[in-house]
Amino acid sequence: MRPLQPPPAAAASATPAASSSSARPRRRSDLSLPLPQRVPARAVPLPLPPTSAPTSSPTSFAELERVNRIGSGSGGTVYKVLHRPTGKFYALKVIHGTHDESVRHQICREIEILRGVDNPNVVKCHNMYDHNGEIQVLLEYIDKGSLENIHIPHEPSLSDLTRQILSGLHYLHKRKIVHRDIKPSNFLINSRGTVKIADFGVSRILDQTMDACNSSVGTIAYMSPERINTDLNHGKYDGYAGDIWSLGVSILEFYLGRFPFAVGRGGDWASLMIAICMSDPPQAPATASREFKDFIFCCLQRDPAKRWTASKLLRHPFILQYASPTPSSNTSSSNQIPQSHQLLPPPPPRFSSS
Repeated sequence: MRPLQPPPAAAASATPAASSSSARPRRRSDLSLPLPQRVPARAVPLPLPPTSAPTSSPTSFAELERVNRIGSGSGGTVYKVLHRPTGKFYALKVIHGTHDESVRHQICREIEILRGVDNPNVVKCHNMYDHNGEIQVLLEYIDKGSLENIHIPHEPSLSDLTRQILSGLHYLHKRKIVHRDIKPSNFLINSRGTVKIADFGVSRILDQTMDACNSSVGTIAYMSPERINTDLNHGKYDGYAGDIWSLGVSILEFYLGRFPFAVGRGGDWASLMIAICMSDPPQAPATASREFKDFIFCCLQRDPAKRWTASKLLRHPFILQYASPTPSSNTSSSNQIPQSHQLLPPPPPRFSSS
């Protein structure tokens, strides 16, 4: 990354200071005091300044080594990288495309804001590099990957998953950050069972800087009706309410094990638009609990003003009835999924070659 050059204020201010010092009369030699003699045996070592402490995340791009590619999409390609000095793994997202200087500056400003995000249910953004004309973002590495194509019919497990996503989404919304691309593939899970939201903000950056006709930022299958058809809701789009619609579609897909609309999520644009904008919102099936049915209903309201906020949904009965009490001695445990709740399917059996 090319560092910003400091303004030449220091050099400019040195000129008047030098001229004023030359006009100042010299000190009298008879008023100077002799310097004390330093005795090495009596010297007391001073503590090192705080700046010499090791940083919490890599600062040099040269210290990163690509291991393998772990994902790709419309926004860019993600690689698993090794930070050689510490042996820690990170995810490096390379944003596709070259942009002019003003656009690059805007992207850098946006990512600097994202670096300040710190929540256990949001993927941490550690650093940013401008390398060979490409913008590359260093992210927290999540070892178990995404929850795409995961079937979770067990409501207590699904409630835990939903609570964690809502906690991260509520945090982002409080900081005025709209995700704009909520979908199962952007929910990641680690080996401790913590679910984290990925790609927050990056989709908004790309949406602002890429040509609207060519940009596929945000998957249309999970977009709210008023975002697809701008004639709805009097042309107004509330990004926070749009995130809630996308959340409802994603959670219902987890429960059903399939995309909840009559068409597939990979269908053509026209078919998806008709299904999302012109048909009734999908509902939870009769086999679901009353609480889950109502939760989906609160998310998938056609009128965005009637959709519940992330803060309100965290207090919905579907979330509260399965929430385990938080021990006073360890508040971080509320972000963990109980051992009895398995979000991921069991690994396939292994057979020996013999």
